[in-house]
Amino acid sequence: MDFLERIKETIEKHSMFRGGETVLIGLSGGADSVCLLTLLKKLSPAIGIKLHAVYIDHGLRPNETEKEIAFLKDLTVSMEIPLTIKSADVKAHAKEHGMSKQESGRQLRYELFDLVSYEISATKVALGHNMDDQIETFFMRILRGSGPKGLSAIPPKRGNIIRPLIETQRKDIEGFLEKEKIPYTEDSSNLKDDYLRNKIRHSLIPRLEELNPNLRETISKTVEIFREEDRYFETLVTKTMMKLISRKNHSSIELFLAPLETMDRVILRRTLRRAVDETKGLREIGFTHIEDIIGLIEKGRHGNRLYLPKGVRAIKQYSTLKLTSEPSLRLGTYMLQAQGEVVLKEAGVVLEAELMEGLKEKLDGRSVAVFDGDKLSFPLRIRAREKGDFFYPYGFGKRKKIQDFFVDEKLPKDERDKTPIVLSGSEIIWVLGMRQDDRFKATPETKRFTVLKVKYLRG
Repeated sequence: MDFLERIKETIEKHSMFRGGETVLIGLSGGADSVCLLTLLKKLSPAIGIKLHAVYIDHGLRPNETEKEIAFLKDLTVSMEIPLTIKSADVKAHAKEHGMSKQESGRQLRYELFDLVSYEISATKVALGHNMDDQIETFFMRILRGSGPKGLSAIPPKRGNIIRPLIETQRKDIEGFLEKEKIPYTEDSSNLKDDYLRNKIRHSLIPRLEELNPNLRETISKTVEIFREEDRYFETLVTKTMMKLISRKNHSSIELFLAPLETMDRVILRRTLRRAVDETKGLREIGFTHIEDIIGLIEKGRHGNRLYLPKGVRAIKQYSTLKLTSEPSLRLGTYMLQAQGEVVLKEAGVVLEAELMEGLKEKLDGRSVAVFDGDKLSFPLRIRAREKGDFFYPYGFGKRKKIQDFFVDEKLPKDERDKTPIVLSGSEIIWVLGMRQDDRFKATPETKRFTVLKVKYLRG
């Protein structure tokens, strides 16, 4: 089949265009994107689409960027295709968000695709991923650990993203450009073995092709099978999720726990993956993390939690499993008079103070604590922990750092900054809800008692 006809077949097979659209082409100057630009230019009159190209400077190859931009300007002018140039500071973004340069570049790239699409009213973004990229991604995910969904690799179409070259080998793309005498640039980073993808491309795949010369076609068919099965399972997961969600926002989701505990692992695994994806994405969360969450559901106690990459946390609550990427709250600073109350909103409690001449109720030191009123100075101050904090825990007999106390009490990390610390003057008298200080306790000689009570807010 003619090369152009093969691309048309892929486009029609996956219904990539409906006509009358503006299509943004991700253009790097490499063989894949130049081939894509050329082919869509040839096909545009028949399909009925308008083309616009975008080049993104990631700031990683300053010695090559200027040459690439000059080349692409000449190329797009010769084809009468508008070109937009955008820049992204990949290194700074990676450092700020604690991710790899590759992941940072990918995230910023897709954000800029969305931005330029909005600016030019494009409804599709065409990218130059080919069959070789598909195969490399397949092996990368095997090595990192992935389920069937991950092994379906790069989809031909997802949302507004389309990949017309995804069923075409790199050698055929380069052969087409050579035949048509169309120049392209070479990204120097593709020649190095610093990255896992390049090691797979230069070392692993050639070795495997010695065992199976048709490796690319074989893996490509396998990926397609995974993708078809994934579509079927995703339909089941969507129906399952509709019955599971207790509450949800852009960064948190809570799922009813009882159905999860009896669910078949095949569906459970996919359901959890979808749920985590709806918090902040799954870029750094792999198969092993999903298995860890399943372990939490099956064996964890209420209140147990997992700390996952990119700030995602899984918390087993009384009746729900909470998956969240919301940053941990930090308690503000509050003041409490000798007779009164204060709402500690970050902790979800009201703290009440009362003066008494005598005591009639049993006090547990957790939700209710009693102090020698004459040893306290008002107003009391309530704040979050600070570096160097210490107190003398009741019944412990000696000084202890708050940090060590939290560790010994197994207080979860994301609860520590919102746990109220109550102070009289500069001295800690109570770690609210946990332990009061021995120095300020009521004794048989106490004449005036100060009682602090915790009331929990609903929700």
